Amino acid sequence: MTSLLVARKGALELRIEKLERRLSYARSMNASVALHGPDEPPVGDPSRKDSLALIRAAIHRKAARTQENADINTLVSDFGYLAVNTTTRDFEPSESNMTFARIVLAASTNDPVPEARTTNLPAEPTARALVQFYESNILPLYPAFSGTSLHALVSDVYQEHPRPIRSSEYWLFWMVLAIGSAAQSRSRRDEHYLNAVEFVARALPHADRALKPGYVTQVQSLLLLTQYAMLDPAHFDSWHPIGFACRAVVDQGLHQDPPHGQQMDPDSLDARRRAFYCVYALDRAISMAHARGFSFYDDAISVALPSPLQASTPFSGAGPVAKPTADASVCLFRLRQLQSAWYQTLYQGNPTEPLPDAASFIWQKYFEMWEWSERLPASLPAAIRKMLDLELRYSYVFCIASSARRAQVPAYGRFLIFEHVIAYIDGIYDVANLAVNAAFYTYHDALRVFFMGSQFSAVLRDARDLLLTGAPIPPPLSSPGAVQPPPPPVNRGTGDNLDRSLRCLERVKLTLKLYGERWEDVLSLMESFEATSADVWNDLTTRQATRMAVPTEQWQPLPVA
Repeated sequence: MTSLLVARKGALELRIEKLERRLSYARSMNASVALHGPDEPPVGDPSRKDSLALIRAAIHRKAARTQENADINTLVSDFGYLAVNTTTRDFEPSESNMTFARIVLAASTNDPVPEARTTNLPAEPTARALVQFYESNILPLYPAFSGTSLHALVSDVYQEHPRPIRSSEYWLFWMVLAIGSAAQSRSRRDEHYLNAVEFVARALPHADRALKPGYVTQVQSLLLLTQYAMLDPAHFDSWHPIGFACRAVVDQGLHQDPPHGQQMDPDSLDARRRAFYCVYALDRAISMAHARGFSFYDDAISVALPSPLQASTPFSGAGPVAKPTADASVCLFRLRQLQSAWYQTLYQGNPTEPLPDAASFIWQKYFEMWEWSERLPASLPAAIRKMLDLELRYSYVFCIASSARRAQVPAYGRFLIFEHVIAYIDGIYDVANLAVNAAFYTYHDALRVFFMGSQFSAVLRDARDLLLTGAPIPPPLSSPGAVQPPPPPVNRGTGDNLDRSLRCLERVKLTLKLYGERWEDVLSLMESFEATSADVWNDLTTRQATRMAVPTEQWQPLPVA
């Protein structure tokens, strides 16, 4: 093990030297572009943002910044996560200004976060409200730290003479405010989003110490960065911080329960397990949303699920005591385990080897997810239950859909996709139109809407006549002793399948348009969906028009004899 660590450290040092050379070159190119770029634009109306000179200058600045970022990102991709030992506690700031945090941020940043506009704290009631939102909607799903400690930290920050507060605590404070604010945003121009960006700017100066390798605070800090990145893809790419978080839990040994001979009190063991499964759950969700491989396989993991957290009343000062609620995090962790099992087999297995008896495998995994849903506690908060139901519908469709190891989807599978997509789109459309955001919906939900809409178009394109008639589609025969195909989902919609299909396609576009107000990239998804589904949409509208056209001859009065 010692020789391995020495080898890793040596490899890292060589790559850091490579980074220094590339950064030096990138900065020299940056200076060159600035020196030989266009002259100052002529004095004129400053509101003319379409000025050609200003556009040229902006292009040169962006090219220089893109080149520098590309050099950093190329280096990070060169040494990868495995080359960075995230337990190396002597990975400190040096003369070259290289720290682990700066590698993480260089890899994760899309557009730079603007400088903070103020050094003042937000009003305490504002901070308390954002912390309360986080505690009610996000912490129940990802309890990497306790709500009690979070509220205690807020109290300490707002003391007239606060105790010395560590950088990791400031990071926690500002990132929770940023996530709580961004999660309530409805538009990339609204106050919630602008405040979130401001709070992140206040957090970033603490990154070097908060992301310091070898401590559990590093895992918590990376989780917070990942959660924020899921809400603000304009500034951060969540794929990278969750990758570093996965590397951190592996290097710190959190992916394995302690040996039986090692004594650990139950609370500490559960806290350790929760930290691991928070990372695990986000890694699985992000990887599936982007159709990428997981950061580690399930075979490398040996961690029991944590004990359910004891129900506690959210901090509210005064007022009625809330009813006890079930631990939503354990429910989510278990679903991620089920998703992980079939995703690894169907999408990360050898694509040249067809899955033997794929139908039995898929019905078995479908049954396990259905069984999970039947066991959800009745006391789950309504918003979280709604979110988990949408996750279930998404999982059903993803599992049944065509993959490299199971190319053909039977007619009954297409029927199930048809029904589950309609139920999912109806649900997420309602969520997107709520006056107040609840639970934890992110940019990845927009990716899921696009995925589900694309699957819907595909099954209509492949089996349009069969699905639109509404005639019963019998389930296929199963192998002896295998799990039987699931029964048909309950249709709670109105109208026939033609009306339901048109409404579903319309709601996909409307939902993407709504999410496009928050995340600009989603508008491209909406345009792509409109283009790829145009043939299906045109055919369905033609069918509807034909059906509605009533021959006028039938209604003309007969001549009187």
